[in-house]
Amino acid sequence: MSTSKTSKDLKEQYVPTAEFYSQIIDSLQDYSIFTVDIDLNINSWNSGATNIFQYETDEIIGKPFETIFTKEDKEKGIPQDEIDLALKNGRSVDVRWHVCKDGKTFYADGLVFPLKDIANKVIGYVKILRDITAKKVSEDALKKNAKELEELNTHKENVLAILSHDLRSPLAGIIQGADYLRSNFDTIDPTFAKDLLKEFHTAVINEMNMLDYLVEWARIKYASEAFKPTDMELINCVKKVFESLKETAAINTINLLNEIEENCSVFADEKMLLSILQNIVSNAIKHSHKGGQITLSARQSDDLMIVAIKDSGKGMSKEIMDTLFAPQVKSLSKAVEENKGAGIGLLLVKGFLEKNNGEIWVESEEGKGSSFYFSLPIKQPENSTALSEKEAYV
Repeated sequence: MSTSKTSKDLKEQYVPTAEFYSQIIDSLQDYSIFTVDIDLNINSWNSGATNIFQYETDEIIGKPFETIFTKEDKEKGIPQDEIDLALKNGRSVDVRWHVCKDGKTFYADGLVFPLKDIANKVIGYVKILRDITAKKVSEDALKKNAKELEELNTHKENVLAILSHDLRSPLAGIIQGADYLRSNFDTIDPTFAKDLLKEFHTAVINEMNMLDYLVEWARIKYASEAFKPTDMELINCVKKVFESLKETAAINTINLLNEIEENCSVFADEKMLLSILQNIVSNAIKHSHKGGQITLSARQSDDLMIVAIKDSGKGMSKEIMDTLFAPQVKSLSKAVEENKGAGIGLLLVKGFLEKNNGEIWVESEEGKGSSFYFSLPIKQPENSTALSEKEAYV
């Protein structure tokens, strides 16, 4: 029997029906496959779509295409963009977040293409997608690990530079001065001796402060077991920081104004939050003019609390702002020499906020003061990534 005759016999024996193809499509449990009509309302739904999105067929039929998209993508017009691209190019490929019936999101890669009749007229669209959240989580974890290794290497180099320069140099000066004082104790002028001892005392305090910063810095990177985030009232932490800094502010006649309301809660590690506030407010005091004012306020934006610390001080240039949260060894050394401590202090702040699923950013203009903003989750995040909400406050 010839091959051509065999093929002809098989075709005559069985011709696949629409129901046959429908059964195949419905059996693909790992793929969501559905169609929408020309008005972009869903009009078919396979069992894989139910498995992924949790909507039963009778719940989703008739609902708009945009139902499965996130709020952000709907606001950006992404559903219509996919359709327009499919019409233009014959298909639209996308990789983005989608929303299930219960509001949970998942990451998916998808495909949209036009559905045409025998006259080549568009009568709807087909959407095919699959859940690749696990793959994305794995890839993100690898990227995060690579970034953390790079950051750790940078931090290690900075710490070694600080130890060798910022700590070693002042100690060498203290040793030389002490040796001079010891060798000339019987003949040295008492007033000069007192001034020398005063300088020793100041230098040692600066050394101790720098060591404290380094210990805290190390705690971010290596002591994860010390990280204990809880629900807490933001106003209580602000009151503690204001109490600890009130004398420093009073000396410079700077007014500390707390505009944060009661029942304004965040989910964070208390010690880290206190350190964040202490560093930013302390820096604001150091860079404010006498008689100035520092104001703390907070506003909720979705699942985040955005905290603002505004001062009426010296302000900063764009060049300084661009390197503010990633200073190099040279700028750290300068901060120590000027007894500012802001360089490594802001590294701590950035590290603590990232540990707590938050961010920090700044707005400033020379001569007009600075505004530091940071975000923290209001409740324990379902995942380890907090959304960026800078635009929500400023």
